[in-house]
This record gives sequence, structure tokens and C-alpha cells, in this order.
Amino acid sequence: MLVLRSGLTRALAARTLAPQVCSSFATGPRQYDGTLYEFRTYYLKPSKMNEFLENTKKNIHLRTAHSELVGYWSVEFGGRMNKVFHIWKYDNFAHRTEVRKALAKDKEWQEQYLIPNLALIDKQESEITYLVPWCKPEKPPKEGIYELATFQMKPGGPALWGDPFKRAVHAHINRGYTKLVGVFHAEYGVLNRVHVLWWNESADSRAAGRHQSHEDPRVVAAGKLFH
Repeated sequence: MLVLRSGLTRALAARTLAPQVCSSFATGPRQYDGTLYEFRTYYLKPSKMNEFLENTKKNIHLRTAHSELVGYWSVEFGGRMNKVFHIWKYDNFAHRTEVRKALAKDKEWQEQYLIPNLALIDKQESEITYLVPWCKPEKPPKEGIYELATFQMKPGGPALWGDPFKRAVHAHINRGYTKLVGVFHAEYGVLNRVHVLWWNESADSRAAGRHQSHEDPRVVAAGKLFH
């Protein structure tokens, strides 16, 4: 189940520096480390969804031979239907460039997977993200359902909304009904966007847990940060 920055600037410092507002949410440490995560979303033709999934299941090993796949999901409900979503991990931008070049030369990948599937896809989207510093990717304990919650934050960056948002995320975790897979802050794509990927044992346990967590004042306060 899935529910559904770009630009570089340079400024000259004044002789007298104003106090800086910092946040543990800022992705700076992750950017220095270099590791990035690419979110790829494919919107499929309704009559071709099963064909696409079967081909992916059969041939995805040709793609994972080049770089690490964090996860691959299809939408059951919430948001647009006939959509698949996958996350790829790269050491840095140079690594991603090397992988894309290698894929372009991989005839087996091109002929068995890419070319047959292109005719099944209506639209593709790509977004580059970093994990927030206080989050490490976690593997769920067993099979279940996943929720990708996407938040469009108010302009101002993590210094404005980072800490309250972190408290809200942990309010859900502390309830014990869900597991956090990762929190990703967009670097290239829509500005001020944050993705939170959750794992739940079932849709019913998720519904019950969220009903309780939304009564938590930390979650209520974080709601003021979104558009």
C-alpha cells in the first residue's frame, strides 16, 4: 500500500555572521557521505499491469546485478492505481552515472526487460533523495504491507520543520504498531518534499495504530508544518 530540492545556490557571507538555526533533520551529513537513493515511479497501462509485474519478477536480477535495490512495490490502494515504485541505492552520483552507462550497454537487460516493458508504461518519474541523519534503512521482520507517506513541507528547510517532524515520526514508532523503513528528504525533484516509508503487519493494525497516534500532541503539532 502506497499513499501518496532541486537547485544549487551560493551566497557570500557577510562580515558579521547571523546566528544559524540548525536541525538534526538536515541532510548535510548524508550529502557529505555521498550515499543517495533514487525513487523511480512507473505509471502503467491498466491492462498491462500483470504483464509488467511478471516480466519484472522474471528479469529483475538483470538490473540488480548493476546496483542495489532497496525495494520494489505495486500500489494496492491509496493514490493512483496501476503504479509501481522502486528505490535504488547508489554510493554517489558518479556511481549512478557508471551504472546507467553499464545498463545502456547490457544487451540482455535491454532485450529481455527494458524494451518489452517500455510499451507497457504510460509515464515515468525519478527523484533523488538522501536519508535524514537520524534514520538508517531497516528491514521489516516479515511480510506485511507498506505505506509511502509523502509530505510537502513549508519552505524554509529542515531548520524550520525538522525537529517537530522527527518527534511526530517517533510518536508513531513508539506506539509499536508500525516499523519505520526510512525517511528520505528530496534533493532533486519537488522542493521541500519528504517521504516516509512504513511497514505494517496488516492494514487493520495500521488503521488502529494511526487512530491512536493522531491523538498525540506531537503529531498534531507537526501537522502545522505541511502545505
